Amino acid sequence: MCSVPEAKQRSIHLRVAYDGTDYAGWQIQPRDPTVQGRLTEAVTEMEGQPTKVYGAGRTDAGVHARGQGASFGTHSTIPANGYLLGLNALLPDDIAVLEVTEVDADFHARFSARGKHYRYTLWNAPTRQPLITRFAWHRWKPLDDEAMARAAGLLEGEHDFDAFRAADCERDNAVRRLWHVGVTRHSDLIRIDVEGTAFLKYMVRTIAGSLVEVGLGKRPPGWITDVLASRDRRLAGPTAPPQGLCLERVYYPELGDRPPG
Repeated sequence: MCSVPEAKQRSIHLRVAYDGTDYAGWQIQPRDPTVQGRLTEAVTEMEGQPTKVYGAGRTDAGVHARGQGASFGTHSTIPANGYLLGLNALLPDDIAVLEVTEVDADFHARFSARGKHYRYTLWNAPTRQPLITRFAWHRWKPLDDEAMARAAGLLEGEHDFDAFRAADCERDNAVRRLWHVGVTRHSDLIRIDVEGTAFLKYMVRTIAGSLVEVGLGKRPPGWITDVLASRDRRLAGPTAPPQGLCLERVYYPELGDRPPG
């Protein structure tokens, strides 16, 4: 009797978008709903067996994504478009798979990434805007976006970001390289774009909170350099709330991405 050979191992990359408001972050947790948990359930249902889904990195509770990277291994013969249609049929409305690509077998969403782009959004107007409340930090006092931009530029390059990370951050080394930190205003919206090789826990949110201190006139732009040199979290600004943060893109050379750095 002839046996049927096992199908070849394949690796699948997903580009995922989500509204993180109602989730306890990306990473699976035992009791709370998470994005990774929902995605794993959907992939497992399509595969017909438990399947581990890996992410490019964790996003905190309430943080969003337009371009989170995820990957999983499979022996199935489901085509990329089949996964695209099937997963989106199974996922809740606040999570969507935007692209599905078959990649080399050694591809890993986290370890193959060569950089990320985060954006922090502020709504700077006297009154709140209900249509973006879930996606922006409302600051009613006027912000000097030009001063914020000058301070932001001082964060570019390779630095020790010890002063810009959470106290419980588990990374041994706080040295990171940022290719670009920019501040732009579009009417009442202010966007802080941060691109770099890797990030620490709460790093972008602390950068945003510190730049707001400059925008309010509480600190001069050059203060950012002093905070970097201090390596003291107590000297930086507050950690900005999660709803303004969005993971815009993860850079993968295998997928044709060319990181800015």
